[in-house]
Amino acid sequence: MCVIALALAFGLPAFSAAQSPAASAAPGNETPASSGTREIALVLPLASPTYGRAADAVKAGFEAAAERAGIKPMIFSHGDGDVVAAMTRARDAGAVVIVGPLVRDDLKALAAAEVELPWTVALNQQDEGAPLPYRTYALTLNVESDGRQLARYLWRADARSVAVIASDSPLQKRFAAAFVDQWLERGGAAPVTYRFDRGPETLAQLKQKTSRTPPDAVLLAIDASDAALTRPYLGTIATCASSQLNDRQPPQIVRDLDGVCFIEIPWLADPDAAAFAKLKRPVLPNAALDRLYALGIDAFRVARELADGPVDRLEFDGATGHLTLEPTRAFAREGRVLRFSGGEIEPAEGR
Repeated sequence: MCVIALALAFGLPAFSAAQSPAASAAPGNETPASSGTREIALVLPLASPTYGRAADAVKAGFEAAAERAGIKPMIFSHGDGDVVAAMTRARDAGAVVIVGPLVRDDLKALAAAEVELPWTVALNQQDEGAPLPYRTYALTLNVESDGRQLARYLWRADARSVAVIASDSPLQKRFAAAFVDQWLERGGAAPVTYRFDRGPETLAQLKQKTSRTPPDAVLLAIDASDAALTRPYLGTIATCASSQLNDRQPPQIVRDLDGVCFIEIPWLADPDAAAFAKLKRPVLPNAALDRLYALGIDAFRVARELADGPVDRLEFDGATGHLTLEPTRAFAREGRVLRFSGGEIEPAEGR
């Protein structure tokens, strides 16, 4: 899976081998657990030049949660293309719960291999509609959940007509499609859709069209700089976008995003919450890695529950959001609705 595919899977920046401290780690450099704590194993692409930095962030969050619980999990590293071997090593080491894979293509490879594993917590999802492998749960940071939540949020805020402005990015297409599906399920009319174009003439036409028949709300399925460019053309129309906008943007972009709402994980939206008080909070280069760190925290919580056997019902407030186990064995995630306002970020009303 290429560097671009990582961004599609997580909404992350691409990382080169030189940037990733884990890139030089060899598969098989496992960290054994001490006696009595061998039930949980974490399997990550720590040796991958492409995914190593993302894996490091998940590992750090997982270990922070495990340390608070007084547990030392087993850590299994792998590179590109050898996830099945790493999962098998974790199983053979005696793990009763395995957390991994992290990358969508690795999950596909695991499903195709049909290898027998203990209870597993995948940190990504299958393609839309594809069932999870046997004995596998899914805990993810997918953009689809943000799209669905924004549709519900706007519906509760009495929006009944929406427009969607989307780029050709596969990630943004997934985000927009999830929003539209949930919007239609709520009973909303089919949204008016516009293909994003940075050209001044196209933006002027967009302003003209949305002014002539203003929708109640607009979804921007585009990146932060494009959203900042487009927002002024929408006037006072309520506008929402993905959490990618909230990645330590320069002040000028933040000002141009005034009024735009988005979904954020509690780890970033409410960092002073009592639930996080005893967890390490490292300084990471960007918000995308912060979110993966939070994913590691919640993954440990789920793994610890599964260490006592499979669960049919599980619901809790985690670092990545309010998590609810669905019948598909995938966790639904609901984050916090925030909004840019006056160069700052504040809770949005009507959450």
